[in-house]
Amino acid sequence: MYVGTLSFDLLLGDVHSLKEKRSVVRPIVAELQRKYAVSVAEVGGQNLHRRAEIGLAAVAGDWSHLTDVLDRCERLVAARPEVELLSVRRRLHGDDD
Repeated sequence: MYVGTLSFDLLLGDVHSLKEKRSVVRPIVAELQRKYAVSVAEVGGQNLHRRAEIGLAAVAGDWSHLTDVLDRCERLVAARPEVELLSVRRRLHGDDD
């Protein structure tokens, strides 16, 4: 079994309140969950209006499938016009870890 995690550091566009921030972050989280069946949540920067950190975890029995799912998730977030992807941190763990 293989486990992969992604951590996205996002700069949000024209956001002036935490309520507006939620309206940007929630659809991203929901789409990742729906499309790729991964565990995902906002994990950092909850008190900042224009920054968000989204964490994602996926489990797969095949290394190539896991990397494919993580790649697709990263492309989905990077393609969102309402956010700027500042950085992505990826971690992969296998049976030997």
